[in-house]
Amino acid sequence: MSGSFMGDGFGARRNGAGEGWPSGMWDAMEQLRGQFERKAGPRMARGDVRAAVLALLAEKPMHGYQIIHEIEERSNGAWKPSPGSVYPTLQLLADEGLINAEESNGRKTYSLTDEGRGVAHAAADQPAPWEAQGARDTGRATALPKAGIDLAQAAAQVGRSGNPEQVKQAVAILDEARRKLYAILAQD
Repeated sequence: MSGSFMGDGFGARRNGAGEGWPSGMWDAMEQLRGQFERKAGPRMARGDVRAAVLALLAEKPMHGYQIIHEIEERSNGAWKPSPGSVYPTLQLLADEGLINAEESNGRKTYSLTDEGRGVAHAAADQPAPWEAQGARDTGRATALPKAGIDLAQAAAQVGRSGNPEQVKQAVAILDEARRKLYAILAQD
């Protein structure tokens, strides 16, 4: 697998960081990361960002990061669009005359125009994009991979900045967590 873990220097072991980690720990963590990233669910289509923005702005005016947060909340963490997909969509909707942007306190707050309300109303009978893609899953395809990625990030942080005793404690915790996860599967 390649070096970087979510841009946080996870692959830095090749540069000498995390020297206290037991042999093979980095490879295991990289394998875990790869498995969770593959199972984290399908990427949402570009049109889904547009539909989500219109649906949310039909409820109330919002700024860009509110929109991102609302989508993440409503999808139970399954979908968090990047600013690089939300802000161009907002600009496109403004160019189309479907939304207005009003600047206040250094932030742009977006709201639907009359034409935008018509488009949002016409789509109101369709499921919201975060519902249509099965984002409200039982947690199997959403919460568990996110928790695994968060755990791997924490372990990587201990590996980068922890002393040998802290690394030893982290390994013991991870070993115990692994045993407990397998015990869940062994239950009837």
